[in-house]
Amino acid sequence: MAGVSLKCGDCGALLKSVQEAQEHAELTSHSNFSESTEAVLNLVCTSCGKPCRSKTESDLHTKRTGHTEFADKTSEAAKPISLEVPKVADESGEAMDVDGSGSSKPEEMVVPEVDKKLLEELEGMGFPAARATRALHYSGEEGDILPFGLHNKLYGDYGNASLEAAVNWIVEHENDPDIDQMPMGYNLFVEIMKSKAVDFVKINPVPVSTDVDASKPSLTPEEVKLKAQELRERARKKKEEEEKKAEREREKERIRIGKELLEAKRIEEENERKRLLALRKAEKEEEKRAREKIRQKLEEDKAERRRRLGLPPEDPATAKPSTPVVEEKKSSLPVRPATKVEQMRECLRSLKQNHKDDDARVKRAFQTLLTYIGNVAKNPNEEKFRKIRLNNQTFQDRVGALKGGIEFLELCGFQKIEGGEFLFLPRDKVEMELLNSAGAELNSAINNPFFGVL
Repeated sequence: MAGVSLKCGDCGALLKSVQEAQEHAELTSHSNFSESTEAVLNLVCTSCGKPCRSKTESDLHTKRTGHTEFADKTSEAAKPISLEVPKVADESGEAMDVDGSGSSKPEEMVVPEVDKKLLEELEGMGFPAARATRALHYSGEEGDILPFGLHNKLYGDYGNASLEAAVNWIVEHENDPDIDQMPMGYNLFVEIMKSKAVDFVKINPVPVSTDVDASKPSLTPEEVKLKAQELRERARKKKEEEEKKAEREREKERIRIGKELLEAKRIEEENERKRLLALRKAEKEEEKRAREKIRQKLEEDKAERRRRLGLPPEDPATAKPSTPVVEEKKSSLPVRPATKVEQMRECLRSLKQNHKDDDARVKRAFQTLLTYIGNVAKNPNEEKFRKIRLNNQTFQDRVGALKGGIEFLELCGFQKIEGGEFLFLPRDKVEMELLNSAGAELNSAINNPFFGVL
């Protein structure tokens, strides 16, 4: 079977390509390589897609990121090692073999892998993504020594610098013209191999920018700390300004909602005030008509006593023309249909007049009706409060036997059902405003001593 990896005879490391063997040779000076049928592991993290080539590397990745699930794709990636002479690029940029013939496609430029958590923290401090990526990449332990991509191939995660090291790197390089450019480079060395004897020839790696300016004076540790503190303070102030702006927007929204609630409450209170004024006005008119009726009755009694005593009747010219005035005022009012509230008031007045000899029974009927209406208003969803059996003895004694009692309930929305055996108020027919008006009329009938005198 053809070899699927190269094994270092000095340290036992498995390498899956000629390029990796060249890199390993340059780093370690090992030169004893041989083909091996043992494939290099290809464990791919199912969470972030990070490939790991050994159990040690996957354990290290788990320790760093907490990812524990890996897909074993070793069999998919395993293929025989090609010992053909690789292609290199000449000065004109054309790909060619070691002897100068042939061509090949140049390596693709890639973005380095960095610690995502540290990248998010730097972006949260206000640094652009390209600057933060560049800082994490070049501030790593070997970022300024190993060529681009080599550290990642040999040691796994690349650019896992500390947050402080990345900030310090930004301080030192904040004036670089390419500070906000995403770092790009070749993924592998350009290398060659002469023969099957695996005798490697070292060549110069692809030039990679290390962002080091020898002419720039280095900063002292104190200056680095001051610069880092300045950057953190600037990022903190920017974040505070954004939070203050967001808080101002939230405060404006709270004020707007508060004004709308106050306006709604004001309108509700105004409507309630108007309703109470209208109710008091109606009560005053009722009292006024009752007093006028009593005054007329007293005048009639007075005239009757004068007649019995044989006294001459009073001069009509001296009598107050109160009755004609009232009649004239009544005649001047426009004719309009009676509302339900007025019909309820007339029904209660009729009930009292029809049973004026038994005030206690009339008052008890009013109180019973008020209880029925109040129960429905407080519990509109309870059917037991919206259904009354007409042949119930208590109902008959208190309301049903009195003329006008059932009519009042019908004005409130109750309907006779099941052949007149029950009074029922359907849920969709419950009108809270009408029930409140009915309760107000019953309260007036109970508490107003002049109610129903007319």
